[in-house]
Amino acid sequence: MNVVRSRVIMMFAMILTLFSLLLPIRPASAASDVVLFTPYTGLSVTPGETIDYTVNVINNGSNIENVTFSFDHLPKGWSTSITAEGRTIEQLSVRGGKEEEVTLEVTVPLDVDKGDYRFWLVAKGESGSSKLPLLVRVTEQGSFKTELTSEQTNLEGHADSSFTYDVTLKNRTAKTQNYALSSAAEKGWQVTFKSEGNSVTSVKLEPNESRDITVEVKPPENVKAGTYKIPIKAQTSDTSAELTLEAVITGTYALKLTTPSGNLSTDVTAGHERVIDLVVKNTGSAPLLNINMTADAPPDWEVEFDQSTIAQLNPGDSKTVKAKVKASDEAIAGDYVVNFQAQTAETSAEAAFRVSVKTSTVWGVVAVLIILGVAGGLYYLIKTYGRR
Repeated sequence: MNVVRSRVIMMFAMILTLFSLLLPIRPASAASDVVLFTPYTGLSVTPGETIDYTVNVINNGSNIENVTFSFDHLPKGWSTSITAEGRTIEQLSVRGGKEEEVTLEVTVPLDVDKGDYRFWLVAKGESGSSKLPLLVRVTEQGSFKTELTSEQTNLEGHADSSFTYDVTLKNRTAKTQNYALSSAAEKGWQVTFKSEGNSVTSVKLEPNESRDITVEVKPPENVKAGTYKIPIKAQTSDTSAELTLEAVITGTYALKLTTPSGNLSTDVTAGHERVIDLVVKNTGSAPLLNINMTADAPPDWEVEFDQSTIAQLNPGDSKTVKAKVKASDEAIAGDYVVNFQAQTAETSAEAAFRVSVKTSTVWGVVAVLIILGVAGGLYYLIKTYGRR
């Protein structure tokens, strides 16, 4: 009985084997006639950037293929769209032996980790499906915030300087932001924001957009030497960014030019000299180097300094310089002005000196002698010939 049962089972297995051999063989998955192609399958981007791929959908078969698209292993939070001639498409029809062009847009989110991301664009038609492998390398760590940065936050200059900082404001949020710009600098400091050459108090940025902003800072008058912080802020109702700028004041530059008594007038005889003592004083808070002494005098007048250059003058110090002023021989009586200047690369001072010119006493004596001679001659003539 067992032998019969075994034979029946063997015969049944042989029949099934023969039957399976007689059935037509079909592959598990047929090769698709549709092929996807784009030349740049690997690209580098920054967080928040949108990539545009030009993709050719090629039909190598003879029949029309109606193609739909999908994605495999698309990273979470990444968005895509497929368009043709500016319109979003859901399905594409490609004739046999032809190809069509579509645009694939892939937007990388702002809050994304740095690294390599691989995914596939899948095209499915009647003959099967085709995959296009894509690689996106995110070159920096992403964030979801506002950034306010500058390559140079510390500048140095004297008290009369204007400090100019270049800063960059970047909107790394997912929506348009209208940023109010402000500063918390100390009282007396003037802070101005400029964008594209125009003074602004706010700027509007689209998602992932950045804007270069110029910050101009002017110190108050009589500011002391030291390091000063200038905090600035870009703020909206739901996001903000701050940056602290620094201005290093090296000191104030100021000169005063006067005389020991403060009197700025004298007199001189035409053709003669007068020595004037000039006091040069450093009234600033920084040393002054190479102070040049010059004068602007009337025509044919001469001015000489016993010291035409002062090598260095420290804050609060003064130096007396002697100026020899010679009036012109032909100068007539009256008041003249001689302008004295003390000048460095940073500052200068000026003193207008009034010089009264008197005629020479020699000519006065000569005139008196001439008058006496004329009078004597007349007396002699009258005495000698007056009685005839």
